[in-house]
Amino acid sequence: MPRITDVRVTPIAFRDPPLLNAMGIHEPYALRSIIEVDVEGGVTGLGESYGDERFLHPMQAIAPRLKGMEVLDVNGLRRVVAEVAKDKPEADNPFFRRGNERIEARLVGAFEVAMMDAFGKGTDTRLCDLLGGAVRQSVPFSAYLFFKKGRHIDRPDLEDEWGEVITPEQLVGEAKRMCGAYGFGSIKLKAGAFPPEQEIEALEAVGEAFPGTPLRIDPNGNWHVHTTIRLLPRLEPLLEYLEDPTFSIPAMGLIQNATSLPLATNMCTVAFAHFPETIRLGAVRIVLADHHYWGGLRATADLARICDTWGLGLSMHSNSHMGISLMAMTHAAAATPNLTYACDTHYPWQTEEVIEGGRVRFEQGSVTLPDGPGLGVTLDKDALARLHEQYTTCGIRKRDDGHQMQKYEPGWSPIRPRY
Repeated sequence: MPRITDVRVTPIAFRDPPLLNAMGIHEPYALRSIIEVDVEGGVTGLGESYGDERFLHPMQAIAPRLKGMEVLDVNGLRRVVAEVAKDKPEADNPFFRRGNERIEARLVGAFEVAMMDAFGKGTDTRLCDLLGGAVRQSVPFSAYLFFKKGRHIDRPDLEDEWGEVITPEQLVGEAKRMCGAYGFGSIKLKAGAFPPEQEIEALEAVGEAFPGTPLRIDPNGNWHVHTTIRLLPRLEPLLEYLEDPTFSIPAMGLIQNATSLPLATNMCTVAFAHFPETIRLGAVRIVLADHHYWGGLRATADLARICDTWGLGLSMHSNSHMGISLMAMTHAAAATPNLTYACDTHYPWQTEEVIEGGRVRFEQGSVTLPDGPGLGVTLDKDALARLHEQYTTCGIRKRDDGHQMQKYEPGWSPIRPRY
């Protein structure tokens, strides 16, 4: 088994539009990190993960400790991650409120993809085949609609070709443009930014413009239980599923037991330890996987088997990401027999890329597995250097949608649930 000779973690920043959500508005730049794992024989594996300082610092501490480790020694990786993560402060970070296992899973996931990519490249094996083999050669994704401002208030010089999207008519225009360009066959709306009735009205307009197209809405936990239950008669005939209307497993259970409409989550059931309560309360019917925070690609396969055992639907969550992350999602989804819904992706909102050949292509809303080994993508070193320089100069070191929103509306507070 080849051993790791070097590991590099490079933070990058790429342009992001002013997209609205429950916690505020996207900043002008999104942060990610690019992981390179060199192994004996001159092969380099690639990974992509979070770029906030709270992740970047432990990742940079982990990287040198992986040298000399066998490239598929994920148990060894977990030991190193545990050593580094045990002293990671979490009191100021609500994203980690459920405990250190969530920190460790994210850190393992960051490096595991690059390690598996290196092994796949060194053995001329596609990553999906390391996960059990492809059950599909192309993976469907869903259009991901957002309400948005027309420009960043503090960076009006940055071009945003999508323009303002606030009204139902503007949202229909956004949907037509995105589905026309990428061929998506289902549509998701990021909600929680405006009163629910206003957002539902806009999605109803999209439904009228796209008859028969499966629709989803994601308020990101910004609706009260009583609000959601009151809106169910309007939502049930409209939606394929309702994602995270509120933010706790018990609250989701109250809603799910009041409706036949499936609830989906990437906010409540987000670790293996959450399944007993989720199943006991019947809280959700669909889990949105994400290899970045479930602990990597093999952990995602474990998650898929649990969902299959309990009869739960399965799809994939997304955040602002580059092509390395998108291809890791594609390989994981291709090797998952019980992927029951098209995956999320923010990718249409990004205009820059860090892989050779430029942006990943979508055909009829799907990404086709590449023929090459591992992930099937190669790092563009010039693009990496450019996006790293953008990181050093953009002034952003952690995502803070609430602070960004206060530039538009002084005194605004990210209360959740708001409605």
